[in-house]
Amino acid sequence: MSKKAKLIVISGPSGVGKTTICNEIVARRKDVVYSISATSRRIRKGEINGREYFFLTEKEFKRWIAEDKFAEYAIVHGNYYGTPREFLEENLKKGFNVLMDIDVQGAKKLMPLYPDGIYIFVLPPDFEELKKRLIKRNTDDEKEIENRLQTARAELQYMKDYKYVVKNINLDDTIAEILKIIDTETQ
Repeated sequence: MSKKAKLIVISGPSGVGKTTICNEIVARRKDVVYSISATSRRIRKGEINGREYFFLTEKEFKRWIAEDKFAEYAIVHGNYYGTPREFLEENLKKGFNVLMDIDVQGAKKLMPLYPDGIYIFVLPPDFEELKKRLIKRNTDDEKEIENRLQTARAELQYMKDYKYVVKNINLDDTIAEILKIIDTETQ
C-alpha cells in the first residue's frame, strides 16, 4: 500500500483512452484500487453491473443523491454519473490510492474536498484522431459521436485546473508518464 494514500483522478474527452489507461494502472500497481462510478445510463453490450459501473435507474440515482451517498455527481450526456462516497473513503483509510475516471464536472467538485489528490487531464493527439477512436469503439451513433466531440471541445477549457496534462499520442508512453506521476506524488 501507498505511504500517502491519494485520490487519483483521470479526466478527458470520451474516446481519449481513459478506461484503458485506468485498467493498466490498476494492473501494474497493487496500491491502487479503481473506484466504480454509478450511472443512470443504459448498460452497453459486454458491460456487467458492478464491474464497469453500478447501473441505477434515474429514480434510484436521485434517491442516492437525497441520501448523500455520492462524493460527487453530475449529469453528463443526459445521464447521471456519480462517485459512491463509502467506497472512496473506506479505501483511502485503508491506505489504498483510489483511481477514478470522471468528467471535468465531477473532478471540479472533488478538488476542494481532496486538495492533495492527483488530478490528470488526458488530451487526444487531435480532434480528427479522437473522432476516429470514437467511431472505432462502435458504441455510439453518429449524432452521439458529434455530441461527444462538442463536449470534448468544452472540456478543454478545464484542463488548466488540473495539476497534470498528458497528451495520449502513444498509449504505452502515456501510461508510463502517468505511472511516473503517481510514483512521484505518493512517495
